[in-house]
Amino acid sequence: MDKDESIITSWFTGRLPSDWFTETPQVVLDREEIAIIVPIPVPDSAAETSGGERAALIDGHVQRFREETRERRIEIAREAEHRYRRKVSWGVLCDDETVMFTTLSIPVMTRLRQPERRVLDTLVAAGVARSRSDALAWCVRLVGSHTDTWLADLRDALQQVDRVRSEGPDLPS
Repeated sequence: MDKDESIITSWFTGRLPSDWFTETPQVVLDREEIAIIVPIPVPDSAAETSGGERAALIDGHVQRFREETRERRIEIAREAEHRYRRKVSWGVLCDDETVMFTTLSIPVMTRLRQPERRVLDTLVAAGVARSRSDALAWCVRLVGSHTDTWLADLRDALQQVDRVRSEGPDLPS
């Protein structure tokens, strides 16, 4: 975890009402967004249910949390957005499932050669995606889901580079 992420995580941990969570909230950062994922406990009655009943119980529990915390989440998000100059999105983790309430969708510019465009066009033609933009997002999610460990290792290595760089000598002005 880099210094910014550590500071932001600490701020949210201190700012969020302690009765909202049982473990430290997860903070996921990029240049535009701070995603706060609040771990909430599985309802006690979930142990007595399974299948569709359990899923419905947990869904209801998540929706209740969402509604009951809405005003406070908005207030906290406004403070954080002013403080950290990034948008805040919210979600919960319950029973090993993450449910996001709000997220940003940021346009990303890219240049693709014809073979790459043909891949996107094939996904659109097959009905996998509605547009090239949706097809590209689908491809990114697919790659991300199959390379989680590699991407985590790469992020760790980048944090190590940042740490070593910060310990180095100051550059002349």
